[in-house]
Amino acid sequence: MYQGRRVLVTVAACCALAAGGGPALAAADGGAGGASGGPTPDPAGSAGRVVDVGEGRGIRLECRGSGSPTVVLVSGTGGAADEWTTVADPARPTIAPKPGAGAVLPAVASFTRVCAYDRPGTTRFDGGPASSTPVAQPTTAAAGVRDLRAALAAGGERPPYVLVGASWGAMIAELFARTDFPRVAGLVTVDGASPYLRDTLTAAQWSDWMKKIAATDTGKGAEVPDYETSVAQIRRAPAPPRPLPAVVLTSDRPWDLGVGNSGSTWPAWLAAQDRLARELRARHVPETGSGHGIAVERPRLVVDAVREVVERARDGG
Repeated sequence: MYQGRRVLVTVAACCALAAGGGPALAAADGGAGGASGGPTPDPAGSAGRVVDVGEGRGIRLECRGSGSPTVVLVSGTGGAADEWTTVADPARPTIAPKPGAGAVLPAVASFTRVCAYDRPGTTRFDGGPASSTPVAQPTTAAAGVRDLRAALAAGGERPPYVLVGASWGAMIAELFARTDFPRVAGLVTVDGASPYLRDTLTAAQWSDWMKKIAATDTGKGAEVPDYETSVAQIRRAPAPPRPLPAVVLTSDRPWDLGVGNSGSTWPAWLAAQDRLARELRARHVPETGSGHGIAVERPRLVVDAVREVVERARDGG
């Protein structure tokens, strides 16, 4: 599992996203994008652009391919859209991941429309801030859903959507599916966080985790999830009236939230994954040969799961 500059404290101010940093990516955009005046071409000339989501704010949206349903990729805490366009080399695990045709976004674009986006406060693999307008932190799953809905509408990206959420992004994806069910055709979680962590972690582990997040310096504008509020938001939202086509991918190389002195959080993470898969009535893939950053470490697994859900959605579920 690659351990580079971008080992974001994702699930601890989310989870350890072992994806990498290093040299600037060829597809990375430069500088802050303007939010006024509607969609703006991406500075690097890639498929990305900053779309106007109102209130003087812009969100960078990158879409490729054609077809329906549209796949929407939702990164983990702090991860920009390039989380889905880079690949780690398993033969060289200490080398930073690089853009590649085998990455999730370009591979999915070969069989349907696919979009990724930069949430406010996220960081590119080259270490630069994403082009989306910063917002006050911490943030919640509901705020993430509002921003994603606004970005897709501003970009003219039409439903139905298959949502693919990694880590913290899975909580945004799940709440989107619950609150916008008629427009959602399927769901894939990629070692996704879920409200079940509130139950599977011990009281001491949950408390230590929340204290660690609360101690995060939000003055720098980096994304910081408010898990307590987000868990409540998801639990208040009605479950979809019928099961969606869904796949749950789970890491099988142990990692830990690294909070407090109350023991490993790995068993609680696996237990929460099992409960999430049961809730979604999803096909569960617990043997992935990957750490937490499955999208970068084993992108083919993610692409195959997305293809399965897309094909089921096209066949009517």
